[in-house]
Amino acid sequence: TLDRPATIKSNQIKQMTLLSATNIPVLKRLTLQGQPSYVLSALSPDDELPPQKVSVTLEIDNAQKNNLGMPLPKGTVRVYKADKEGSLQFVGEDSMDHTAKDETVKVKMGEAFDVTGARKQTDFKQIARTVTEASWEITLRNHKPEPVTVRVNEPMPGDWEVLSSSQKYEKADAHTLRFDVPVPKDGEVKLTYKVRVKM
Repeated sequence: TLDRPATIKSNQIKQMTLLSATNIPVLKRLTLQGQPSYVLSALSPDDELPPQKVSVTLEIDNAQKNNLGMPLPKGTVRVYKADKEGSLQFVGEDSMDHTAKDETVKVKMGEAFDVTGARKQTDFKQIARTVTEASWEITLRNHKPEPVTVRVNEPMPGDWEVLSSSQKYEKADAHTLRFDVPVPKDGEVKLTYKVRVKM
């Protein structure tokens, strides 16, 4: 449904603007994503996990308060950013699915080169045949000239319980442990936690 009348002549092809909106708040999200296997198996001290990429995502709430609040069609989203002279520079693109009003549009822009993550297992115990306890240390480094917040998502299989943590956490859903970790400019933060998992 168009928001205004349109006239199409016989055999005419006409390109129409489906929607237009300005001043839309955009949240830039930095995310470090874990794996379910991290809490289920023991690693030897020699097993060093490779450095992890921190993904960069733009999030837009498709809500009326943000000058949107309409069904958005599936397609390609291209992102441009103004440079110092005010010229628009292409910074990335992603595909999005059909998005209903009041849902969140997420546009993945790639990986950050100046925010990094590394993890190591500091302890692992097999408590019972179906119960394990795993301890992890995650190091987040920020090389930007301003502080950032990194969202750490840790997938958790089975029934799980956090036994200790150096940072505030939330149970994002039945299978996701989530931390939002502030990291100072040109600094690093170590996040440690211990979790018990029953399969």
